[in-house]
Amino acid sequence: MNLAAAANENLATISNVLIYSAMAVYVLAFGAHMAEWVLGGRSKVGRTAAALTARPAGQAGAASGAASAPAVQVTGRGGTTVLERPRVVTRGAAGSRDVPDGPGAAGGDEGGDLYGRIAVSLTTLAFLLHAGGVLTRALSVERAPWGNMYEFSTTFSMVVVGSYLALLLAKKPVRWLGLPLVTTVLLDLGLAVSVLYTESDQLVPALDSYWLWIHVSCAIISGGVFYLGAVATVLFLFRDRYEAKLAAPEGKQPGAFADSVLSRLPAAATLDKFAYRVNALVFPLWTFTIIAGAIWAEAAWGRYWGWDPKEVWSFITWVAYAGYLHARATAGWKGRKAAYIALAAFACFLFNYYGVNIFVTGKHSYAGV
Repeated sequence: MNLAAAANENLATISNVLIYSAMAVYVLAFGAHMAEWVLGGRSKVGRTAAALTARPAGQAGAASGAASAPAVQVTGRGGTTVLERPRVVTRGAAGSRDVPDGPGAAGGDEGGDLYGRIAVSLTTLAFLLHAGGVLTRALSVERAPWGNMYEFSTTFSMVVVGSYLALLLAKKPVRWLGLPLVTTVLLDLGLAVSVLYTESDQLVPALDSYWLWIHVSCAIISGGVFYLGAVATVLFLFRDRYEAKLAAPEGKQPGAFADSVLSRLPAAATLDKFAYRVNALVFPLWTFTIIAGAIWAEAAWGRYWGWDPKEVWSFITWVAYAGYLHARATAGWKGRKAAYIALAAFACFLFNYYGVNIFVTGKHSYAGV
């Protein structure tokens, strides 16, 4: 590649237009997701609240209690009214509760599901525009579109949305991810175009390597999947506290707002399992990312490891996630203790992503912001 070649300004301008267009559609998708949660019919929410009718944990006769619980009227589709007997919330040995997933796990009632389908369609359209913006940015300089923090940010958020849509395409019940995901993507793109924006240009010689395609792409994919795990972990903490209040004695029940929102989420145990699985799935790729970076460092600077801040924080992130997975696998940690470790690990990733590049001087500072 000729490093002296000028960037194609027309393609760079098209890239910017596509990114701004994607942001506009993401805003519409955000509104549709909000409508799904706020304006959707309440029949399944009422059913979930009834199913979560609780007794104090440890009370004898849980099985018989479920059978003797009074039936409640629930309005189903078509306006029909049926009697349903609520399930009883019980705590397992690991602190999990026998509770159902809320309707937000995979859509909701007819009204909510309509808004949800609109939201997913708009998110898909925004993703296509977003991907077009990343692609035209790459074509404008004929290289990988992650040579600086602006490009890394736009590609990172594209991978996050793509991962979400791939899970939906695989029929996974992850509709609940839509609202926090679109919100975060809008914040990421807003920061990228307002603070991190860099004109389309060629790379410095140290970055002109095929390892840019390997090392940085693996880092972006790893970060995108770690993000999904972090969202699930945060929602788990809220849902777990909500379920604890439902299982508490009378007088400690959740408020109306918490019941309206958190009853739509998957059960805490489901969120905990999802976070663990996605973190475990992508951890080997993050391990390879660090190894590939060391090989690239040896080719560029003549050493595999030089205690550069980016190298150090990449390794700290690896140790944090390794500790989380080790605690889950050997110590049997589940629930809130493991969640705090997972969030600390993702915080390390975020600092490596933003903090090191912006606030710390090192060999990776040539990437600019």
